[in-house]
Amino acid sequence: MAAGWVDAVVGGGGLLQLPALLLAGLTPVEALATNKSASVLGTSSAAWTYARRTGVDRGIAVPAGVAAVVSSACGALLAALLDPAFLKPLIIVVLVGVAGFVALRPSFGVAAHPERRTRARTVAAVLAAGGVVAFYDGLLGPGTGTFLIIAFTLIVGMDFVRASGTAKIINMGTNLGAIAVFAAQGHVVWGLGLAMGVANIAGAQLGARMALKRGAGFVRVVLLTVVSALVLRLGWDLMA
Repeated sequence: MAAGWVDAVVGGGGLLQLPALLLAGLTPVEALATNKSASVLGTSSAAWTYARRTGVDRGIAVPAGVAAVVSSACGALLAALLDPAFLKPLIIVVLVGVAGFVALRPSFGVAAHPERRTRARTVAAVLAAGGVVAFYDGLLGPGTGTFLIIAFTLIVGMDFVRASGTAKIINMGTNLGAIAVFAAQGHVVWGLGLAMGVANIAGAQLGARMALKRGAGFVRVVLLTVVSALVLRLGWDLMA
């Protein structure tokens, strides 16, 4: 439920779900796969709520979501063959940069800047979300929603609330692509994943409604909190 709430607001629910699954005795690949089976339910639920209440940027969400299915599947294929630990130092550097950028620019993401929405920037947002971030989600996962929100805000000038809603569509694609690969490989623990998914839906509904009610300022605070927690978690993993 907590992971669903975090995911619905700014992404990063894997920060909570993956350690819980590892503590339950799953292997790293099983944990990643089962996390996807739970997350896709909560993400889909949050996407529906955002779409009904504020709408999402379909011009970006639809093509990026379709591309995300393929990109995430490719990342998932690599995840079973490659230890993603070598990526963690790079991800920490990126997250620290993100946290500093958002903290030092209080107005970032609070208001929309539609003048940035040019054709070139739209294409760049689709490629970044549906290609690069989706591939990362299939390979490793935690922080995907946060990276998507930052990309949409920075590239095409969305405010944090609309960026979060749009990110949920791409997250649906990344989860589905990864699940298809992990399921074919037999890594998903379906009973556990679906049970967690029910709780994930409850948290996602609460998180989406709170984000819509409280606005971009609230999302900004949660985003900074989640990014800081991700940096600490990944740093701990490196030292462990």
